[in-house]
Amino acid sequence: MSKRIKDTDYLHLSTRIRAMENSLLERERMDRMLEAGTVEEAAKVLTECGYPELQAVNVDTVDAMLAQAREELFGTLNDLAPNGEILDVFKVKYDYHNAKAMLKCEALGLDPERLLVDTGRVAPETLAEAVKRSEFTDLPKVMADAIVEARAVLGETRDPQRSDMILDQAYFQEMEQLAKDSGSQFLLGYVQMLVDAANLRSVVRVLRMGRDSDFLTTVLFPGGTIPAATVVKAADGEPLESIYFSSLFEEAAAAGVQAIQGGSLTAFEKACDNAVNAYMQKAKYIPFGEQPMLGYVSAKDNEFTAIRIILTGRLADLPADVIRERLRNAYV
Repeated sequence: MSKRIKDTDYLHLSTRIRAMENSLLERERMDRMLEAGTVEEAAKVLTECGYPELQAVNVDTVDAMLAQAREELFGTLNDLAPNGEILDVFKVKYDYHNAKAMLKCEALGLDPERLLVDTGRVAPETLAEAVKRSEFTDLPKVMADAIVEARAVLGETRDPQRSDMILDQAYFQEMEQLAKDSGSQFLLGYVQMLVDAANLRSVVRVLRMGRDSDFLTTVLFPGGTIPAATVVKAADGEPLESIYFSSLFEEAAAAGVQAIQGGSLTAFEKACDNAVNAYMQKAKYIPFGEQPMLGYVSAKDNEFTAIRIILTGRLADLPADVIRERLRNAYV
């Protein structure tokens, strides 16, 4: 940052955020969406949260509504925040989503346009042009280098998982640096929680496949609150519960043990997300500073996910209880 941002610089915005939180999709509204007679009636509940009324409810209209809501969220907060660049930590995942989509579609000879999201730091058109021309000077260097390497690996191995891993490594590296540059310890803690969640997911998947610690080492990320060197011990027999004891991931680790033994991956994934959400919910008890804004952005991100789960579930005629099991803990 060019200048030190103080907590009091966020005083006005923090007040605005507290008012905006009243329109979040809380559990009671989710339940009404689940119990509504039709998917159209379920979608109408969202008008209470400031969303437009959908003339038709289908996957495309839901995705378009959520994409517009993301754009408006970042646009509004970028204008109001003393340091709009702090929001880049939340935008960077869309850059890497777009990069993955472009490289895979390029390898398959497909058009990636329908898969691209327009709320990253880099416009999809800029990224597409860079990939097409193999000229990456307009992209962040870490991202540019990762795209070059991932593309080469995908071309040589035809293994999208390996190319995705290269991009994921760069994604977490960039997020960590952006958080450090912001000067916000709260934001850095959020990034560390995301790394912890990613590593716990990797442990469970690797152990479900029966792979060893050497393989697990290759798919873990640095930068979490629990070092990768500690996490890898799970493949050598150390119980997950002891590795994650007294952390916010204690419950998720227990669900992970059940998943390794053939239990529900859905319940495990939900527990991982709930642990990250529990960290971000601390922002509700901080009166002013960057934390209320960051907590609100995270809450909106979870809200977008919940809306998509509910409405696509209703479109697929899934029972309300099945959809409810997939919903993460609400921020409010």
